[in-house]
Amino acid sequence: MDRPVRIGAVSYLNTKPLVYGLANQLPEAEIVFDLPSRLADALANRELDIALIPTVEYFQDPEYQIVSDACIACRGEVYSVSLLSRCHSADIKTLALDEGSRTSAALVQILLKKRLGIVPELSPFPIGSELSQLTTDAMLIIGDRGMHVDKSEFEETWDLGQAWVDWTGLPFVFAMWTARADLDFDLAPIEMALSSARDEGVKHLSEIAASHAEQLGISRQQCEVYLKEHLYFYLGEQERQGQELFRQYVDELSAVSQNG
Repeated sequence: MDRPVRIGAVSYLNTKPLVYGLANQLPEAEIVFDLPSRLADALANRELDIALIPTVEYFQDPEYQIVSDACIACRGEVYSVSLLSRCHSADIKTLALDEGSRTSAALVQILLKKRLGIVPELSPFPIGSELSQLTTDAMLIIGDRGMHVDKSEFEETWDLGQAWVDWTGLPFVFAMWTARADLDFDLAPIEMALSSARDEGVKHLSEIAASHAEQLGISRQQCEVYLKEHLYFYLGEQERQGQELFRQYVDELSAVSQNG
């Protein structure tokens, strides 16, 4: 190949363990950082070769392929993906969706529909805007900004990772390394590098927490607990089962949206 491999990584704290030393593992690669939804668009538009994209984006192209067993998942409370409601959840009529990830947006709609029979009116919760600007009954908030919310201000809150695990008994996969199908180079060395970077990152979670806690405005301990106890970075059999179940529900949700 006569150009560098173009890899897209997410700029959130939860992805730092996956890219730990990745530039050293793949010195010839061009690595860019952006929001999950933007990376997915760039991959679809062939501006990237490989990207860490939200699970729901992986479902959009049957020819996409997962290229590593490194992922962002949870087996319980995830802490950084929450539904915040100003009323009892059964009374939610309007919902603002964080624009950072379409996977979390699909997940919250599935949980509301399947658990409570609710299909709320949707509106965007733009990146850079504040919760105080929203007038909806409830809102989905994700990522680093979701770690700063005072949940005591809301009548009801759901940790969406815990809600999924409680409901299905399976882990939830938020994102994984995905490649386009039309690539004309060997993915094996890249797959090894992505898994190796993850392995090194998991070994250095304390250092990652120390490096990023201050800029995120959280304590080092809070940051370390988040990385060590709330996230899971391995795409195993249970994770794949959870992912396939989520695919079924996303397909149902899409069918309802198209018919509605």
